Amino acid sequence: MQRKLKILFISSEIAPFTKTSSLADVAGALPKALKEMNHDIRLFIPKYGTINDRKYTIREVIRLKEIDVPEGDKIVITSVKSAFLPNSKVQVYFVENKDYFNRSEIYINPKTKKDWEDNAERFIFFSRSIFEILKKLHWQPDIIHCNDWQTALIPFFLKTVYKNDPFFGKTYTLLSIHNLTQQGIFDKKIAPLINNSEEKLHLNNVIDFQGKINFLKAGIVYADLINATSKSYVKEIQLDEESAMGLHEIFRARSKNLYGVNNGIDYTVWNPESDDLIPYNYSRKNILTKLKNKQSLVESQGLIFNEKIPVIGTILQLKDYHEGFNQIVEILDEMMAFDLQFILLLKRDEKYHDLLKSFIRKFPDKIVINMKSDNPLVHLMFAGCDCILIPCRTEPCGLNQIYCLRYGTIPIVHATGGLADTVKNYNPSTKRGYGFVFEEFSSESMLNTLIRALKSFNDKEIWNKLIDRAMKLEFSWQVAAENYNKLYQKLMK
Repeated sequence: MQRKLKILFISSEIAPFTKTSSLADVAGALPKALKEMNHDIRLFIPKYGTINDRKYTIREVIRLKEIDVPEGDKIVITSVKSAFLPNSKVQVYFVENKDYFNRSEIYINPKTKKDWEDNAERFIFFSRSIFEILKKLHWQPDIIHCNDWQTALIPFFLKTVYKNDPFFGKTYTLLSIHNLTQQGIFDKKIAPLINNSEEKLHLNNVIDFQGKINFLKAGIVYADLINATSKSYVKEIQLDEESAMGLHEIFRARSKNLYGVNNGIDYTVWNPESDDLIPYNYSRKNILTKLKNKQSLVESQGLIFNEKIPVIGTILQLKDYHEGFNQIVEILDEMMAFDLQFILLLKRDEKYHDLLKSFIRKFPDKIVINMKSDNPLVHLMFAGCDCILIPCRTEPCGLNQIYCLRYGTIPIVHATGGLADTVKNYNPSTKRGYGFVFEEFSSESMLNTLIRALKSFNDKEIWNKLIDRAMKLEFSWQVAAENYNKLYQKLMK
């Protein structure tokens, strides 16, 4: 019989309160699905200055005011506010300290465009505060579900500082890894904020990483269970140093406690039947309406609409080399030899500005490059494109390919991580599959796979079956929540 659990879900960002990455979407959706399974789940997040109290009806919690939080040799004061995730009964606690969190950006100083210099101190405080707040709250969680480096010290603290505290005697930890490129690596000068005399014994082996302190490494070593966001990615990070960003040996050492769970998507937000950010709603049964979105997209970008011309889209953040931008650049001239239109949405980056402008001048009727953050355009691209090209070298899970499938837009992806787990390559011999997958990460392999997709697009019978097959797939958070629940139950055994 399934046990009802007390689950504390901790994240540095939660949609809709604040968002810089897909972690916020996970934190805003998964707890709702777990709540529907009858678990007592509560969320913790820092009270950033960007979060509007009035908009989300955030109120003070009288018994959680002015709590002492040890941080190294000093005491830092926190107070806690509370609200609910919109359209749910999931309670969210906001950890307040104006010196640390009342800023215009979460992680980055907008003036310097670099990380806040005290990010280590901020998230040491946040992680340590959880324990002190819980004792004041008199709520003992069965599971503390941590996410990424910002909360990865919690398993470490639980098994060092609080190991003899009876309040946490039956509490277990799960650490979910969404982004290995960010590990919380800092200079050793911040060590005194983490450790007391007892904990110094752990620093060299657990937190030390290439001469610095690594928060994520500490979490991986001390969490009771660890999960990455796809089964394929779990295999990759144990075998490939590059995919694991140097932590492959640590993952191998924890292999018996390492699992892969794919993310889901929130169908109340990502649903072509009800999406209020696209001009025309549609479903599998009236797929022709999707063409109207294609026309709206193409014309909004200054191109000429022709339903027979395939529209390929790509959405990139340009955060690092993992996103395959260089491979796209290498094949753009060859791509433009085909009868297609290409819409690229990416975060503005001065490094590539001149290069991108040269492509626009060269192919003004076939290519559009948008360098801005535009959520309505993102939704319209999923609804209006025929294909979305997702060229990541590595991808722990990925959500864009799942959005594609939901909207009947066919993904073209590299066979890595969550992309490999969620996109099945179309095989013309067996007539199975619903996407196009390239095994080798190279511009040539990417181009050949794009050509395969274009060939299939020209056969409307094949293409319509691909769309129908894609839209039948189930990637709701209810499915993901069931898999997380299995991990929670495993911990309690």
